[in-house]
Amino acid sequence: MIATAAPTTSSTRSLLTCAIVAAPLWASVSLAQAATRDGFDLTVQPLSMLSTGPSGWLQITNFLVSGVLMVLGAAGLSRVLPGRWAARLLAISGAGVIGAGLFTMDPADPFGGASLLHMLAGTLTFATLIAACHVLGRRFGRAGKRRHAVASHVAGAALLAGDLWAMSGGVAGSLTLAVGCITAQLWISFVAAQYR
Repeated sequence: MIATAAPTTSSTRSLLTCAIVAAPLWASVSLAQAATRDGFDLTVQPLSMLSTGPSGWLQITNFLVSGVLMVLGAAGLSRVLPGRWAARLLAISGAGVIGAGLFTMDPADPFGGASLLHMLAGTLTFATLIAACHVLGRRFGRAGKRRHAVASHVAGAALLAGDLWAMSGGVAGSLTLAVGCITAQLWISFVAAQYR
């Protein structure tokens, strides 16, 4: 358990539970669909493409629910983290996830309309999640929690590397992006669990 900025109340614990649940929920629902949907190949298709087609509603719901949980979880983290920047960044990241659910990718028009809005929401999500991991890493480092600091920086770097590789058209870029995103999200869940 990490020392908190203020005593943890039951409402704060409930909000932190939202942060704990958000990443495992999003990852498990996404990966289960990726493994079972006919014709889906995670090495060439991003998890966002699961929002298309007849069963796309499931991934859209996954984005919306997980995004709301992230925003609520960020509110909980704002109550226990010294300083507010990490929690603010995580709230923006959660809002980006909600945006990614509201605007789905259009395979027929990958660079227009809703697809563009989806990519903008994704960029917002990834950039703020990366920044939050590094802010947490710096804070943990100052507090003398070296392992937490290193893990936080590694989580942020994993998402940055996965995103850059995917954006460059690298081999299995969608897979590296998924691994990086899930790593960073799970790290935030772990941090929330430490404060709960």
